[in-house]
Amino acid sequence: MTVYNFAAGPATLPDPVIKQIQSELPSLQGTGMSILEISHRSAMFDDIINTAEQDIRDLMHVPDNYHVLFFQGGGTGQFAAVPLNLATNHHRIALLDSGHWASRAGDEATNLGVSVDTLASTKADHYQKLPQSNQSLSSSEYDYLHVTTNNTIEGTAYHTLPTHGDVTLVGDLSSNFMAEEYNVKDFGLIFGGVQKNLGPAGVTIVIVRDDLVKPVAHIPSILNYSLFVKKNSMFNTPPVFAIYATGLVLKWLKQQGGLAEIERLNRKKSALLYDYLDDSKLFTNYIKKSDRSLTNVPFTTDNADLDNQVIQAAADTGLMNLKGHRSVGGLRASLYNAMPIEGVQALVDFLHNFEQKN
Repeated sequence: MTVYNFAAGPATLPDPVIKQIQSELPSLQGTGMSILEISHRSAMFDDIINTAEQDIRDLMHVPDNYHVLFFQGGGTGQFAAVPLNLATNHHRIALLDSGHWASRAGDEATNLGVSVDTLASTKADHYQKLPQSNQSLSSSEYDYLHVTTNNTIEGTAYHTLPTHGDVTLVGDLSSNFMAEEYNVKDFGLIFGGVQKNLGPAGVTIVIVRDDLVKPVAHIPSILNYSLFVKKNSMFNTPPVFAIYATGLVLKWLKQQGGLAEIERLNRKKSALLYDYLDDSKLFTNYIKKSDRSLTNVPFTTDNADLDNQVIQAAADTGLMNLKGHRSVGGLRASLYNAMPIEGVQALVDFLHNFEQKN
């Protein structure tokens, strides 16, 4: 039985990457040492982390005046790191409340003593569409605007970035990092955990413009951008294995044709599922069509017991982890970069057959 993993993260990895990890795990590059035991101070790891950085720069066309940093702590860690490092002038930020993780980012900033102005929210609409703001924000008023480009739980995504004036734009790209193209120059800072599109849990990538990196007093060293820039992301022991595995996925992305080709494939995969759902008499996706995510597709029968029957029956056929987030229920299929179109077709075929029987 072929197994397809639709988990929202940690998520499926490309088969060739898994096989390469398997073959190299006992002895990396013939050294007799596993990647699990090499020193982060070794020349071998220097090559791994520097190559991964260059591949990120190549794939995303990162300008020279941006730093690429490797952190731990996931996106949640960056909810604290960003305001601590950037909200140092006005101690005030703007936020578009597009879902659970955007709200969490605002709560963390507030907890750190930063004033958070929520410009718009679609919470009253159960986040079934994106909040928009036509305000031309000023850098004389706000330190930055926080935007979650893709909402993993709710299944929405900004395919066109919101208007924001001259204020710095901070993007949480965790769940569509390198799944679709964005212009790095539109942001002052981008962050995201890799455990959805780019690797195993343990690495958080931060891409930050150099003028935003400055010494800041009284913040934890482990969250300090200035220190991580000076130490080439090795202020402390980095997650060696996770960076190595992420590097392999980056090479795989290049082999697929880069981000333009990956986005084309992701659009094709998501359209296959959305087209079925739009025609279905049993399953419904409630998200506004123009705001639909390419990577996270929630849907439901509107009957919790029947939803659970679908989830169990799907698992019995090798279609795994289709349960929706506990906050919204229903079902959710995450179609990250490594999910092949054959997996999406298998899901559509299963849903069609289930619908015919019910």
